[in-house]
Amino acid sequence: MPLQRIFRISLLILALCPPTAGAAGPALDDRSSLVTHVLALLDERIGLMPDVAAAKWIAHQPVGDPAREAQVVASFGELVSSYGLARSPSEALMRLEINAARDVQTSHLDRWSQEGKGPDVAPSLQDEIRPKIDRITRELASALYLAAPFLDSEELSAQVAQLPAQHWSEPHQRALTNALRNVRLETPRTTDRLKRSGHLRVGVPADYAPFAWQEDQHLVGADIDLIEEIAGPLGLKPIYIRSSWSTLLDDLAADHFDIAIGGISVNEKRRERAGFSISLVTGGKTAIGRCSDVARFSIAENIDQEGIRVIENPGGTNEIFARKHLQHARLTVHIDNISIFDELALGHADVMYTDDFEVSRVARRYPTLCRLLEATFEPADKAILLPLSDDWPGVFNPVVAPVVEQHKYLEFLTRAIAR
Repeated sequence: MPLQRIFRISLLILALCPPTAGAAGPALDDRSSLVTHVLALLDERIGLMPDVAAAKWIAHQPVGDPAREAQVVASFGELVSSYGLARSPSEALMRLEINAARDVQTSHLDRWSQEGKGPDVAPSLQDEIRPKIDRITRELASALYLAAPFLDSEELSAQVAQLPAQHWSEPHQRALTNALRNVRLETPRTTDRLKRSGHLRVGVPADYAPFAWQEDQHLVGADIDLIEEIAGPLGLKPIYIRSSWSTLLDDLAADHFDIAIGGISVNEKRRERAGFSISLVTGGKTAIGRCSDVARFSIAENIDQEGIRVIENPGGTNEIFARKHLQHARLTVHIDNISIFDELALGHADVMYTDDFEVSRVARRYPTLCRLLEATFEPADKAILLPLSDDWPGVFNPVVAPVVEQHKYLEFLTRAIAR
């Protein structure tokens, strides 16, 4: 049975069933949250230093331990190298962290010495504190890998300035900012680096239902379900990173993520700069507007008329389609693809061109909005956007193919339309 017929049958079943909310999905990160996570781990490590100082006070141990510190720095350098990070800048960051930790310990020990009294009990340095430090150090290497493309942002100084003053003096904050700016990915993005990292960095505009969008700060949609389905067989942990339709290809080229999803259409312009997985599903453009206008706009030519207000989201194939086919209607580019349908429902615009899959979902959620055109134009495959390299399809197609061939992706899509 053809896939499109299976999908139409699924939609018919949906029409007879109430929408389902579904489980909460994964979180969506952006450059700010990824950098914040690095800073949180650095500060969490410093936050253990009062306990370290207490343990050393009781054991009459000195603050500095040059041999262990050198070992920590070298081990950290080796660990970050496995992620593809430049070793020297990352080791410099760890030395700065150790120096800040030493200062916090010293301030506590000096105060206890002046007061003539310190703590009588403390957690075990060997059995309790150092395992926590080691865990944080491992997580820090991973967090630096994810945040590395964004550590040169203008907002970095302001983010560092939010660290607790009792842990980070202003000189330490300035030094930390400079050290973080030097951290960088050194090895090129390859499938080998992907596998070594243990992470699958997934770019997503997150504004295109039913493929990928946010509900209650969690990601949902057919493409999100797909990634969660294939991540296990790949042995990778997915991390979702915000992108946009207008910057998607530039973000991929800048190594902000490994792959991208979210209802991405395969076209020649994108093929010039990126690769694709096998097709997930094929859809085409149609029009949506108020149900009261179905008779008025049931013919495509009636849309491209003076005084007709067409609205599109920026940077994607919807805008491209509209600019290609409209000569007389007034086109407005709306800021996002989430609130755009409110504009139609409120009468601020008349028509939007978008994929038939999105029209199916929107018409279920907005009682006053309907599909205007029976026809579907310019059919295109939806696929996972990959780096422009022959290696990447060989990694992803073997795990994606069963999901598509067994119609599981259509199940994901049907369920997403019902949300």
